[in-house]
Amino acid sequence: MAHYELRCRECGRSWGNQPRSICDDCFSPLEITYDYDAVKGALAQGSVDQPKASRERIAQRSPNMWRYSELLPLPAGYEPRLPVGFTPLFQTPHLAERLVGATNDSKTAARNLYLKNDAVCLPTLSFKDRVVAVALAQAQEFGFDTVACSSTGNLANAVAAHAARLGLKAWIFIPSDLEPAKILGTQVFGANVVRIAGNYDQVNRLCSQIAEERRWGFVNVNLRPYYAEGSKTVGFEIAEQLGWRLPDNVVVPMAGGSLITKIKKAFDELAKLGLVEEKPVKFFGAQATGCSPISTAVKTGSAEIEPQKPATIARSLAIGNPADGHYAIQTIKHSGGWSEDVSDPEVIDSIRLLAETEGIFTETAGGVTVGTARKLYRQDRILPEETTVLCITGNGLKTTDVLAGVYEIERPIAPKLAEFEKYLNETLDNTEVAKEAATVGA
Repeated sequence: MAHYELRCRECGRSWGNQPRSICDDCFSPLEITYDYDAVKGALAQGSVDQPKASRERIAQRSPNMWRYSELLPLPAGYEPRLPVGFTPLFQTPHLAERLVGATNDSKTAARNLYLKNDAVCLPTLSFKDRVVAVALAQAQEFGFDTVACSSTGNLANAVAAHAARLGLKAWIFIPSDLEPAKILGTQVFGANVVRIAGNYDQVNRLCSQIAEERRWGFVNVNLRPYYAEGSKTVGFEIAEQLGWRLPDNVVVPMAGGSLITKIKKAFDELAKLGLVEEKPVKFFGAQATGCSPISTAVKTGSAEIEPQKPATIARSLAIGNPADGHYAIQTIKHSGGWSEDVSDPEVIDSIRLLAETEGIFTETAGGVTVGTARKLYRQDRILPEETTVLCITGNGLKTTDVLAGVYEIERPIAPKLAEFEKYLNETLDNTEVAKEAATVGA
């Protein structure tokens, strides 16, 4: 018997393991639950000092998300084909100074602000590689030869790439206004791409209908409970990379709302197994102002989601009726956290800020996260002395279109030293003028 099974999040009915996401009894979503005693035994292998032995065993494994396999819904004997995950976690001192302000507090924040960078996750440069890796493991177990998804971009890339690697057929359904780089980043893997004249919520409804008619494994429909568990590995890695400690705060971009809830689940599981010391962690959700149903609900004190029609450049977050919105609200409120949203100009400014301060080029969702963090620091919802992790979920090379026209095309100069010296002097003069104008404007 597997050490995991599907269970209804509301009525608690067990559904074993099968490709389904909704309880027939109460129509609530299903979630993976685990036999934690079995997990604890598997990790410790009979050691008296269970936490130490488990941490040591995990540390000896390859640096990828599969090092936490006992806490993932994987078929018995499953052998991963790709080293997905275990992306860098590092301090961001220059960014901290800009977010907090050049004060003594910024020096404190510089030591305590971390960035979890899934913009370098294999194979398609977003955290969606994690969830797809788990979903397709089960797709094979259930006998699907065709996998599919509705997507705002990153998921499309990940499903197409992983399917190619595993020899599965892939059908990808996307809104027609998706970023060109993300469409190309799906087509290149040989997937069948279907562009829909509508927003993501309309695409997702169509996929739900197709899933009822065809024996396809839709990663975010009938495979959704398994798929979602892959997000936990972000939380596992944060804790391990902090020296098996939990942070004080996590700032997470929200689209469907699943990621923020699964990082919370990851922290709870690590505490349950004794791998980390239990402590309160505040969860902060980040959304774009043009599509902020979860953020709006948090700010207004509502427990329910009011669907919105997306209108933002942050297309990867443009889900107006988030499937896990209700649970995201619960995670945020019960932790004592908050949610903020940022405008499109703030998204672009934040993309540039992260690149200029820390050398990280993030997509629009990362701009939303950084912009939200700036607001949270200035509202004193996050304090400089607290350990805070910002989740960057995708690579900026996927959304270069939003920066079109932001930078001037430099005029070429002749390959002569005199020409360069002249160009250098002009550049320095212009820089000083700009600084002076900024000072006067302040």
